[in-house]
Amino acid sequence: MGIVVLTMKASVIEMFLVLLATGIHSNKDMTKKIKRPKLTVPQINCDVKAGKIINPEFVVKCPAGCQDPKYHVYGTDIYASYSSVCGAAIHSGVLDNSGGKILVRKVAGQSGYKGSYSNGVQSLSLPRWRESFIVSEGKPQRGVTYPSALTYSSSKSPAAKTDEATKAYQKPPVPGTTAQPVTLTQVTGATATGAAHASLPKPSPSAGSTSSSLRPQPVGLRSGELDLWATSTYTSGQNSPHADPGEMDLWKPGSVLLDAGFVPKEELSTRALEPLSQGDPNCKIDLSFVIDGSSSIGKRRFRIQKQFLADVAQALDIGPAGPLMGIVQYGDNPSAQFNLRTHMNSRDLRTAIEKITQRGGLSNAGRAISFVTKNFFSKANGNRGSAPNVAVVIVDGWPTDKVEEASRFARESGINIFFITVEGATENEKQYVVEPNFSHKAVCRTNGFYSLNVQSWFSLHKTVQALVKRVCDTDRLACSKTCLNSADIGFVIDGSSSVGTGNFRTVLQFVANLSKEFEISDIDTRIGAVQYTYEQRLEFGFDDYNTKSDILNAIKRVGYWSGGTSTGAAINYALEQLFKKSKPNKRKLMILITDGRSYDDVRIPAMVAHHKGVITYAIGVAWAAQDELEVIEITDNSTSDPRTTHLAKEKHC
Repeated sequence: MGIVVLTMKASVIEMFLVLLATGIHSNKDMTKKIKRPKLTVPQINCDVKAGKIINPEFVVKCPAGCQDPKYHVYGTDIYASYSSVCGAAIHSGVLDNSGGKILVRKVAGQSGYKGSYSNGVQSLSLPRWRESFIVSEGKPQRGVTYPSALTYSSSKSPAAKTDEATKAYQKPPVPGTTAQPVTLTQVTGATATGAAHASLPKPSPSAGSTSSSLRPQPVGLRSGELDLWATSTYTSGQNSPHADPGEMDLWKPGSVLLDAGFVPKEELSTRALEPLSQGDPNCKIDLSFVIDGSSSIGKRRFRIQKQFLADVAQALDIGPAGPLMGIVQYGDNPSAQFNLRTHMNSRDLRTAIEKITQRGGLSNAGRAISFVTKNFFSKANGNRGSAPNVAVVIVDGWPTDKVEEASRFARESGINIFFITVEGATENEKQYVVEPNFSHKAVCRTNGFYSLNVQSWFSLHKTVQALVKRVCDTDRLACSKTCLNSADIGFVIDGSSSVGTGNFRTVLQFVANLSKEFEISDIDTRIGAVQYTYEQRLEFGFDDYNTKSDILNAIKRVGYWSGGTSTGAAINYALEQLFKKSKPNKRKLMILITDGRSYDDVRIPAMVAHHKGVITYAIGVAWAAQDELEVIEITDNSTSDPRTTHLAKEKHC
C-alpha cells in the first residue's frame, strides 16, 4: 500500500514539473510575442529626390559617396524638393561623404533658393519650387513615430533591383484581370522623336507589391540634361482582387525597354525638366587658369593641381550669366587646353579638366602670361568685354623665365593677375631663382590680395574658398580699370607774369584735383608736369612719383616762375623732355593750361605732337586766344574733335 502511495506522489510531482516547465516555456513565447520590434530605418540611394517621397517627415540612411556633383542640390539650409536628399545632407554639414542616418522634414515651397558651395558640394540657385525640405541629425524625436518603409510617388521603391522588375514584367497576368495598354515614347538624345504603343500585362499583385527597380537612364541622354526616367501608368482592372475602382497605380517596365531608349509619355508630359544653372551673376568674370605642366611638378602633383581646378570650377558655378573659365597649360611653351566658351557649366568643365594631360618641360610662366595677354582674352575665344579679365597663374617652386615684363603688359591690358606659388624656394634655393620677388612683379597689385603662397601641394585644396572669394570680388579687381587708366598725363602749365601768384596757386589746385581722379601707379596713370614762360622747366617726370600722395605733394611744391608766354616752345619741350620717356603701350595725354596769346607759333608743334600720338587738350583762362586753343586741339589732316578720338580709344580698350 505504501509503495502505491509513493508511486502516486511521484506521478503527481512529475506532472507538476511538466506543467511548470510548459508554463515557463509558454510564458517565454508570450514575452517574445509582445516584445516590440526594433524600428527599421529605410535606406535610400544618392539620387533619390525629396519630392519623390510622400512622407512629410522621416528618418533615412544615406549610403557613402553622395558628394558626387551629379547628385544635384538646390538651395542652402532650406532645399527645393527637387534636390538629392543625401546631397543636401552633405551640403548642410549633417553628413559627410561616408553616409549615415538623417532626419528629413518637409516644409513649404520657397520663392527662391540661393546656391552656395559648402562641404564639398555646390548647390545651385533656383527661382522657385513648390515644396522644400530641411535635414538634421538622424535622432528620432520622442513621441514621434517614423515610417519603417517610405511611400514613394510611384509604387516602386528606387532602392530595389532592376531584375526583379524584369521578372515581374515577364510573369503572366493574374487570372481575372484585364491588361491595359501602356503608351511609351522613345527618346533619342535630349528630345522625343517618336512614339510606340504596346500592350503590357500587369504584374501579379505579389510581385508588384514587393519588387521595385533601379531606373537606368535612357540611351543617348547625358546625366543631368533631362533626367527622364521610365515610369508608366495603367488603370487597374475592375476584376483585380486588390484594386479600387478608378485607382491609378504606377508601374515601371523592365530594364530592357528602358535601355532601348523608351520613356513613357506620362513622364514626359508631367515631369518638370531639371533646371540648368546659368551661373552665379554675382561673379561675372572671364577667368583663365594658367597651370604648371612642367616636368618638375611630377604626375602626382599634377593630379592634385587638376583636382584643385575641378574644385574651383564647382565652387564658381560656371554659366553664361556668371563666371566663364578656360585653361592654359605651360611647360617649355604654353598651349590653351580650352577657351572661355568651350564649356558653359561646371559639370562639363570638371569632366574636361580630368582629361588634361601633362606637357612636361621647363616652367616658363612668363611666356605663358604673354600668351594669355595676346591670345586668350579675345572675342573669338569667348571674352565678353563687359566681364573683368582674370588670370590665375600656378607655379611649382619658381618660374624658369622672367615674368616682370610679360606681367606688366598683361596688367596694362586690363588683366587681373593672381599668382599661386606652391612649395616656393627655401633660403638655400633662392640662389637658383631666375627673378627674385617674381610673384610681386607679376601680380596686379602688391597688397597681398593677389598672391597666395602654399607650403605644400597637399594643402592646395585649402585655398579654394579664399581664391574664389577674391576672384569674385569684382570691386577689388583694380587692373580691370587699368586699360582705361593706363596713361601718361603731362600738364604743361603757363607760369607767365600775366597769371599772377594767386591765380597760379588756383591752377595748381586744379591740377591736383584732376590728378586725384586717377589711379596713380607705375602700371596705371603716371603724372608729369612742365612749367613755361619764355623758357621751360621740367617740374617732375613720369618716373619720379608712383603714388597719389607723392604726386599731390610734388604739385604743391611747384613754384611760380613769371615771365613771357611761348606756348609753341613749351609743347616742343614737353614732347622731348617728358613724353619721350612715356611707355609705348600707354596713352599719352597733354593738358596745356594758358591765360593768353603765345608769342610764338603753336601750329607746327601741335601737329608734331599729334604725329607722335600725343592727345592734346588746351584749357584757356582769362585772355587766352580761342583760335590758338583750337589749333592745339586739332588732329592732323582731320577736323574732328580730339576728344572724340580719346573716347574712341577708351571704347576700343
